Amino acid sequence: MGTPDFAVTILKGLLDNGHNVVAVITAPDRPSGRGRKLNESAVKKYASSQNLPILQPTNLKNDDFIEELRSYNANVQVVVAFRMLPKVVWSMPEYGTFNLHASLLPDYRGAAPIHWAIINGEKKTGVTTFFIDDKIDTGEIILQKETVIREDETVGELHDTLMHLGADLVNETINSIGANTLSTYKQPDKEEKIAPKLFPENCKIDWQEDIHTIFDKIRGLNPFPAAWTTLINGDQEITAKIYAVAKIEESHDFPSGKIFITKKELKVAVKGGYINIIEIKLSGKKKMDAISLLNGFTFKEDSIFS
Repeated sequence: MGTPDFAVTILKGLLDNGHNVVAVITAPDRPSGRGRKLNESAVKKYASSQNLPILQPTNLKNDDFIEELRSYNANVQVVVAFRMLPKVVWSMPEYGTFNLHASLLPDYRGAAPIHWAIINGEKKTGVTTFFIDDKIDTGEIILQKETVIREDETVGELHDTLMHLGADLVNETINSIGANTLSTYKQPDKEEKIAPKLFPENCKIDWQEDIHTIFDKIRGLNPFPAAWTTLINGDQEITAKIYAVAKIEESHDFPSGKIFITKKELKVAVKGGYINIIEIKLSGKKKMDAISLLNGFTFKEDSIFS
């Protein structure tokens, strides 16, 4: 059970390792783009290419769906980036239903664990398999794998690392279930670090924060959904998405958010130094490197990011 690209790699790993995937459950096709054309999930596209049976329920408690799911007689269900399941679904298989979560639980329960680990400046993270229960991300832990987060790593890069680490962990988990060598343990009852859903409000850059906090937030949202800010350029207010950046640590007395430009550099004063913008997208324009922007856009002398 899964929907995005992250889940495709796990499904492919199961097939490559000879496991018998009897069916795939994924999100219904959704209209997208200007033409509102129906778009299939990444998992559906891959499952179709492998000639796997596909179920796309809108209601996971629907009697017809439950009956069809039961007809496949699966002995275990694997969930990766899907929806919260009702008990009638997760309790169905003989060996239970387990989920792959992209954090070291109990830390970063929630919708965006990869993003928040970087935004919060963590030095390590990982993946966890756990048996699903009636709450979100709280079930008994089966296995975990750790990885280091590089100081300049983006969420896009970490996503791919955890995707492949997760594929290995899911196969280990399946093999342990098959060999009856499984050993689980309850999660510690704590929730200090959470991973809530991302909205425009919590993706906005606060230029009053220190250089490390801002740098971590930008890379923790690069490339998706991207940190954003408002460029005040004379009497213009332009929304800007900030992607690749570097940090320059040095002392100065300039106000936070003040923009400095040269022919080859676009940097912003912050507490503890400057954020050097390498990739940016202004509203109505394509994403581009800062040098290309400087060649075609005029910054006023008193421009600031707010």
